[in-house]
Amino acid sequence: MHHHTRRDFLRNTAVGSSLVCSLAAGWTDLLRAQDTRGATAPPRFDLLVKGGRVVDPSQALSGERDVAIAGGKIARLAANIPETEARQTLQARGKIVTPGLIDIHTHVYDGVAPLGIPADPTCIAKGVTTVVDAGSAGAHTFPGLRKYVINVVDTRVYALLNISVVGQSTLSPDNSHGELLDLRYVNPKLAVRTIEQNRDVILGVKIRLSRHITGENDLAALRLAREAADAVRLPLMVHIGGSYSPLRDILALLKKGDVITHSFRGQPGGILDDQGRVLPEVRAAVAGGVHLDIGHGQGSFSFDTAEKALRQELLPGTISSDVHQFNVNGPVFDLATTLSKFLHLGLTLDQVIERAATNPANTFGFPKGLGTLREGAEADVAVFALAEGDFEFVDALGQKRIGHRKLNPAATVKAGKIYGSASIPVVRIGRASPRRLSHQHFG
Repeated sequence: MHHHTRRDFLRNTAVGSSLVCSLAAGWTDLLRAQDTRGATAPPRFDLLVKGGRVVDPSQALSGERDVAIAGGKIARLAANIPETEARQTLQARGKIVTPGLIDIHTHVYDGVAPLGIPADPTCIAKGVTTVVDAGSAGAHTFPGLRKYVINVVDTRVYALLNISVVGQSTLSPDNSHGELLDLRYVNPKLAVRTIEQNRDVILGVKIRLSRHITGENDLAALRLAREAADAVRLPLMVHIGGSYSPLRDILALLKKGDVITHSFRGQPGGILDDQGRVLPEVRAAVAGGVHLDIGHGQGSFSFDTAEKALRQELLPGTISSDVHQFNVNGPVFDLATTLSKFLHLGLTLDQVIERAATNPANTFGFPKGLGTLREGAEADVAVFALAEGDFEFVDALGQKRIGHRKLNPAATVKAGKIYGSASIPVVRIGRASPRRLSHQHFG
């Protein structure tokens, strides 16, 4: 495995601020200023996303609609809203318009956890307005995650607290010692205190159970994580695969609302038995309210496993990327690419958006309404081009498939503000002519 450095990541994903948004070709053509000269009253709306196919599974909606935004909220969702009613129009005709996506498994503790990447070039720039950092920080390192990431990036970042106080700061390609090999670093009381002090941004507890991370300690560590999660009444996210103990023993410690991530992995310790059948314990866990999350990652998503599980009518509840330092330049790239892989696997567009917006919003207790375009909701909107052609997709094991549809991010709106750097003509009320703002940051 090639060890990508942080410098490699930055070079490959962000060439100057104007590329931070990774805007699709023709981005500037999406925006058209609304000239309000001669209007008798100020426009009702700050922004109008006009003419796109709105896909919002939270409302069982898939059809052409306009999305009007005012004061950072969805103000109206209807067909044929006049452009004269908005200060600015985002022209989305021919595009897919969805709620801002929610990626519940990312690693954005850049500069501290070896997996960490900068959030904005890969998340909000790609249609993902909200992410959950899945255990990069533990109790000792969480203050830095909050101060230097959560509080300052444009992506809306929440966190799952790693049950180890050191978080994911120990394991790297150059240091093979995981954070749970020594259980003296597991302190449920300190985890509880950290969560109680940060309930506005910590949504649960994370634990990784692979053998190189826990050794033989997996069940002992899981019981300690269970203790902390129960004390704060929040769910556990459990990373499975390659563990010392069998999956059935791990599942026995999970409860309704907990999340199994890396659920479609292809290596030992996954959801299939030796004959490729879904384990009965997995079906029982799902029936009992445990959520299956994808968490693609560097080594945790297999086309073969996905194809077998889907043939047996086992669908994931959420599709997440597990995007990090060692997969952001492939095979993951971003959440939109991961969703495109599931389009190839046979899920409908509505189904993949449901698993990247509607279901994630209901999996964790986000403090504000997300994952929907209902009137009154947070004005998070993503615009995608759905390209048709022949696209090569690669899983975490190097297996390839040729898909024929691919979601390409085109624009992102977070809390009513257009994210990104672009030359956007904007008409200001009271001005005689449009004023062009070059490289103006709206995030």
